[in-house]
Formats: sequence, C-alpha cells, structure tokens
Amino acid sequence: MGGHHAYEKLTNCLKTVREKTDFTPKVAIVLGSGLGDYAEQIRVETELPYHEIAGFPVSTVPGHAGKFIFGYIDNIPVVCMKGRVHYYEGYDISDVVLPVRLMRMLGAEILFLTNAAGGVNNSFHAGDLMLIKDHLAMFAPNPLIGPNIEELGTRFPDMSAVYDRELQQIIKNKAAENGIYLQEGVYAQLTGPSYESPADVRALRMLGCDAVGMSTVVEAIAARHCGMRVCGISCISNLAAGMSAEPLNHKEVQEAADMAAPRFKKLVTESVKEF
Repeated sequence: MGGHHAYEKLTNCLKTVREKTDFTPKVAIVLGSGLGDYAEQIRVETELPYHEIAGFPVSTVPGHAGKFIFGYIDNIPVVCMKGRVHYYEGYDISDVVLPVRLMRMLGAEILFLTNAAGGVNNSFHAGDLMLIKDHLAMFAPNPLIGPNIEELGTRFPDMSAVYDRELQQIIKNKAAENGIYLQEGVYAQLTGPSYESPADVRALRMLGCDAVGMSTVVEAIAARHCGMRVCGISCISNLAAGMSAEPLNHKEVQEAADMAAPRFKKLVTESVKEF
C-alpha cells in the first residue's frame, strides 16, 4: 500500500474517532491474547468498537474483542486496545500498525505493548511475565516498507533503543515493589499463524531470542517511527515447540494468561501510574 493511501486511511479513521470522542490519551495499551480482561481496571469514559471506525481493520481471532476503551488508570488518561489485528489474518502490514499510529494521532505519547508468547529461554516457565528489552525484527515484514509517510516520521528511524530504558526501569521497580517475579529478554515476531517448529525454536535460541510470538515487533517499529516511547511485557503462555512433550494449542495460551492475569494487571496498573 502506498504511503499516501495509508496516511489518507489513517486521517479518515482519526476523523471518525473524533466525531465520537474528544478524549486525549497519554498512554496507549495494547492487550494481547488472553489479557483482554485488563480493561476492567480502567475507569471507562467511552468505548468504541473497531467496526464503527471507517476503514479500520477488524480482528478475526477468537478471544479478541475488538474495541478501543478510553478512560483513566488512576488519573492517567489511557486508550486501551482490547484485541489487535495480526499480519497472519491476511491484512496489509500498514493495516496491522494503523491502530498504533491512530493512537499516536489521538495524543498518546507512550505505547505499552503486551502479548502472549512462547518461551524459548530454557529457564522460562508457563505463566512467567517477561519484560521486553529488545526484539528480533528480521522475520516479520517491516511496516515502514513503501513510500515513507513524512507526516509521521523519518525515512530511516533509529532502532538502537526501541524499548525505552526509563520505562523499563519503572516496570522493574514496580515488579520488585509488588513481589512480582519478572523475567527479562528479547522477543521475536514470526508471522504465524502456525506455531514454530522445534528447529525454528533452536535457531531462535541461537540468535539470542528468549520469547517468540506473532505480534508486537511491527507495532513497536511503527511507534518508534512516529515518535512514541515504547515498553512491553510478554506473558509466557507455553514453552515453545520441542521444549516439552505436549503439542501446542490456543487453549493452553488462554489458560496460562488466566494464571498470570492478577500479576499482569497489577504490574501494568502500577507502572502506568508512574509513566
């Protein structure tokens, strides 16, 4: 999709949202698989289903509700994406990152990404939370390919510190204060929707990867391109292929997310209050 067309689509989405709400968020939160319940922590001002936004990509995945929630965590204005769209659903990559760019245009300065991920690091367990320190972007299509959208950012954005160190420190401090065990590591996004093979997982481990999933990295790149500060947490929902005797399934992802949910909710809420 051409840069001009993608920007036009974005401004049309912005216009639709602004017809429905003038809420200006500071923090944007993307809720991953099984983590949608987090939205209950928000003092809701207004909700906007994706299908009511002209041209907005709508998720097809079970368990992804598909709406923006505008409101407050403590006194911090937030916009929360309950359900995200994935590249494997067949969308153009510019559509996958459209929601992030839209939240930036609505006023969000910080992007808090969350996901359910497979543990690649041998010391991880299902139900662990992992602070994302960096990512491997080479397996997913880069969302900035095509004509650059000059209105959003520069042609060749720097990615030497995608995940903001100050925000990482806040999350680490809050985990320690609340007795929440927090792993740290590198996240890789593969396209999916099939899970990785045992050979994929061995290769990822050799490349320094700790967790793998089907989202997040392209959103982080688009967010950095348009000047947002980014942080992220993975909920380790299972050990990746070849690391345990059990085959992988989406139900297991949901169950591990449910198990981690109380710690996840606490950590996100306490961290956002400090942002």
